Formats: sequence, C-alpha cells, structure tokens
Amino acid sequence: MTVSGTAPRTAVVYESMFGNTAAIAGAVAHALEESGAEVVCVDVGAADAALALDTDLLVMGAPTHAFSLSRANSRAGAVRQGADARSAATGLREWISTLHVGPSQPRVATFDTRAAQVSRLPFGAARTAARLARRRGLHVAQKPMAFVVEGTTGPLRAGELERASAWGRTLAETVDISAKEQEEGSGR
Repeated sequence: MTVSGTAPRTAVVYESMFGNTAAIAGAVAHALEESGAEVVCVDVGAADAALALDTDLLVMGAPTHAFSLSRANSRAGAVRQGADARSAATGLREWISTLHVGPSQPRVATFDTRAAQVSRLPFGAARTAARLARRRGLHVAQKPMAFVVEGTTGPLRAGELERASAWGRTLAETVDISAKEQEEGSGR
C-alpha cells in the first residue's frame, strides 16, 4: 500500500464497446489524478494482471450486457451493432479471472454503463465484477456504481461525466483514508 509521502497508485481498467465506458473511465482517472494519485487508465485488452495488484486502488468498469458482464457472444453481438472488433477480444470477466491476490492487495471499486431503459434495475456489470473480485480475494471498498447511456451505442446521459468525476474524487478520499489507517496501524 501507499508509503507515507507517496501518491496512491491507481489503475483504472475498463472494457468499452462504443466508447461510453471508456469516457467514464477517463473522467474517473482524471479526477483521481487531480486528487494527487498516480493513475494508469487502460483498456482491458491491454491490461496486465500484474498492473492491478501493484496498486492501492483498482477501479474496474464495463458495459452491462444482459444484466451482467459481457461474454464472448455478447461482445460479438456488439460488433454486429457497430462496435470495434478489437474491443471484443477480451472482456473484464476474463481479465478478473487472471488476477491472483498477493500479500498486498488493492482496494477495488467497480462501475458499469447501462442503457437508460434498465438503469433502475439492481443488476449490472459492476455488481458482477465486484462479486468476481471478492471471489478472487480482493477487498471491494465501494458500492458498485452505474452510469446511464441513452441507447445501446450511446451517448452518455447528460451529466454522467460530471457524476464520474465526482465519484473519482470520492474514490481518492477512500484511498487516502486507507493509507492513513495503514500508517496508524503500523505505528508510524
């Protein structure tokens, strides 16, 4: 975890079919950077599992497909609707399955994007990602967050990028609190 006097290390790993989840991830990452964290923001297809475990905070985001994380067949369906085929190669579900918890593990926060028609349902990719992270032995520090997309391909609902930035600032406070608790617990 964070050593006294150093910036919290944060990784924002996201899966995005039409760019909406990537935009939310970027807003969260920017807010974390403005709060003083060292941030790496990367598409899941380019993310190394070691990156996630060398951080103080791991933020994971994905689009909701059939009330959950995507699968190969749902990503292929997104490509048929116009998503970039490169975005369909690997999903967050598969990436989480590669994570191995070490002695020092990051706090985890998850988010998803979901269509406005189902935005009030309690199911979504973020909830599934949090559950899978817990199964891998990671500590989920925040309630999953959902951001609304006006249609399957977007755009994001007005105000969602601002909500993502606000959430990013809240996450930064969580990491700062965690670092302070660790310092106090170690008697520094």
